[in-house]
Amino acid sequence: MGCSEVSFVLLDTQVLVWLMQGVDRLSPAKRERIQQAANRNELGIAAITPWEIAMLTAKGRLALPMDVGEWIDAAVHGFGIVVVPLSPEISVASNRLPGDFHADPADRMIVASARHLNALLVTEDTAILAYADAGHVQAVSAS
Repeated sequence: MGCSEVSFVLLDTQVLVWLMQGVDRLSPAKRERIQQAANRNELGIAAITPWEIAMLTAKGRLALPMDVGEWIDAAVHGFGIVVVPLSPEISVASNRLPGDFHADPADRMIVASARHLNALLVTEDTAILAYADAGHVQAVSAS
C-alpha cells in the first residue's frame, strides 16, 4: 500500500533505532514521509517499542550511548513521537490478527497498533512486510 493512503505513520522498533542513530538505511523518501508525519504530530511508536528497546539493551543486543530511559525520552521528545497506548482493544486484537503471522508478541502488538490506527507501518521486518503484501496491514520498507 502506498505512503499517500494514510496520514499517521507508525515506526517499527528497528526504524526508530536507525532514526535516532542517524543510520543511513532509511530512503530519502521514507525519511521525508517520517518528517512530514512528525510535523503534523502524526508520527508514533507502539507502547511495546520502549519495552522492546529496553529488553534488547538489557540482553546486550543493542548498545545505546546513554541510559535506555533517557534514550527513549530523547527519541520521543526529539522527534515529536506519539507513544500509542496499549489499549484493551489493541491487546486483544494482537491475538486475533487475520491470516498467518508469527508469534513474536512485540511484532504482534506493533501490527495490531498499526491496524487499529489505520496507520502506515514503516519497517524492515520481512515477516511484517509479507503480512502487508497479504493485505493485512499497511506497511512499507524503510529502505
